[in-house]
Amino acid sequence: MTTYRQAGVDIEAGNEFVRRITPLVRSTFRPEVLTDLGGFGGLFRFQADRYAEPVLVSGTDGVGTKLKIAFLMDRHDTIGIDLVAMCVNDVAVSGAEPLFFLDYLATSKLAVPKAEAIVKGIAEGCKQTGCALIGGETAEMPSMYADGEYDLAGFAVGVVDRSKIIDGKHIVPGDVLVGLASTGLHSNGYSLARRVLLEDGGLTVESRLSELDQPLGEVLLTPTRIYVKQILALATDYPIKGIAHITGGGITENLPRILPQGCRARVHRGAWPVPQIFHVLRKMGNVDEEELYRVFNMGIGLTLVVPEDRVEKLIARAAELGDRGYRIGEIVAGAPGKRRVEYVA
Repeated sequence: MTTYRQAGVDIEAGNEFVRRITPLVRSTFRPEVLTDLGGFGGLFRFQADRYAEPVLVSGTDGVGTKLKIAFLMDRHDTIGIDLVAMCVNDVAVSGAEPLFFLDYLATSKLAVPKAEAIVKGIAEGCKQTGCALIGGETAEMPSMYADGEYDLAGFAVGVVDRSKIIDGKHIVPGDVLVGLASTGLHSNGYSLARRVLLEDGGLTVESRLSELDQPLGEVLLTPTRIYVKQILALATDYPIKGIAHITGGGITENLPRILPQGCRARVHRGAWPVPQIFHVLRKMGNVDEEELYRVFNMGIGLTLVVPEDRVEKLIARAAELGDRGYRIGEIVAGAPGKRRVEYVA
């Protein structure tokens, strides 16, 4: 008699996994959560009376090939933070408060301790955000993935009053760009980074470089910064006109997403300290500077557009919230044939 387990799917392992992660998931619950684990859908009581005209904001993303670094290091307790960060930061830049999060974990064979570590990271990311982990899916799919590997996807929903949406529409020439520091590569550009450092460069995750204060793998696995609480606090006190989450595509590709017609950005290279890992990538891979700024965040994880007279106070408040902020450029008038983002020394 052939069983499902013989075919590669272990139902008992799945049950044990749910038992282990239940306290992790419950630790993220907000008062609005109405369901526990095990249902077909997560129920969340939306308190519409808190808003004059509530608008829901949703976002979905993955972690990309940063997962390959986790596989090489066999460390899986922080990659879930990256998953949450990539989704909730995208939601929060509209001024929205993330309410709840769902995850999808797919693997060839469910290794319960590894999967538990992944969810531990997801729960930690949700707690840093203040949102609830109300559901998810774990798929065991034999032969779909290499042994020991998995893929992750996340989905977040938030809410903002329509009058408080941050969308860039009121950005004008003369406004200033403020960048908040990243924690490193975050979760983007890892295909290029792995090619330069591990494949062509012959390094390993254990390699120690004089430019870095940790082994290479630790630097590459540093979790993505979650900016949600900082965004919400700053937006309450200051007239932020636009916010760009600097993900894949770097400042070059992400900043134009919030710029209205007739505006472009002038960014001053050298206005902030670029983390050493980017210098290592440039040197080892002989990567052109323009390519670096089009692939990586280069040390700026979030870019805010604010009026000139609020810059210093906003940067000081960001520091109080735990983020280093820098005046990195300004908005100038657009012109035919000009790039939307111009870099100057």
